[in-house]
Amino acid sequence: MKKIFITATDTDAGKTHIACAIVNKLVNQQNTVLVFKPISAGCEVIGGELVNEDAQRLQQQANGQQSLSQVNPIAYQEPIAPHIAALTLGEAITVKQVTGHFNTLTTLSADVILTEGAGGWRLPLGNGQFLSDFVKDTEQDVVLVVNMKLGCLNHAVLTYQSIISDGLNCIGWVANCQQEMPYLQENIDELKTLLDTQFLGQVGFEPDINKVAELIDISPLLVE
Repeated sequence: MKKIFITATDTDAGKTHIACAIVNKLVNQQNTVLVFKPISAGCEVIGGELVNEDAQRLQQQANGQQSLSQVNPIAYQEPIAPHIAALTLGEAITVKQVTGHFNTLTTLSADVILTEGAGGWRLPLGNGQFLSDFVKDTEQDVVLVVNMKLGCLNHAVLTYQSIISDGLNCIGWVANCQQEMPYLQENIDELKTLLDTQFLGQVGFEPDINKVAELIDISPLLVE
């Protein structure tokens, strides 16, 4: 079973859009794919259940017949840092808790488990723990989504270096172009030299997940 974790240079970098496209392409290539959005904040209450839009989008692309609570077991209504949302309710989020939910998925039959993180690589869980600790514990390969904007070179290099220093394999990166950026191609070319990993593709202003999937090379994700 291949384990892939999607992270990004910052919040609102387009992780879900890229993750959905990758899942779409994996499914179209006849893989059984489970998805995991362990932690979310900013949910609607629908039918008495906290529903996160990103988790719902991932669930719709996957083909592992998961319930929404399996996809997104830890959810908060307020759109704030998850560990702060937990504190307001007298709760705590731990690496052990997140890993436990993930390990339940690994008992199911699938070719790939794709996990989408929250925020950036060092999302705090509280009490000195980070979501990246969970990625280390479960030894997942990492895909980095770079939000192409002013400052992205620094953010991308620091995130990549942090992934590598954690002893993990960053198997590729995606240039996500959500806004107009002067000298976009020059910035992408620079990142190709700065990040010692595969360039998986460039995505622009495209809402159609099928079309986005065509722009991303997933072959490095499946290499053993």
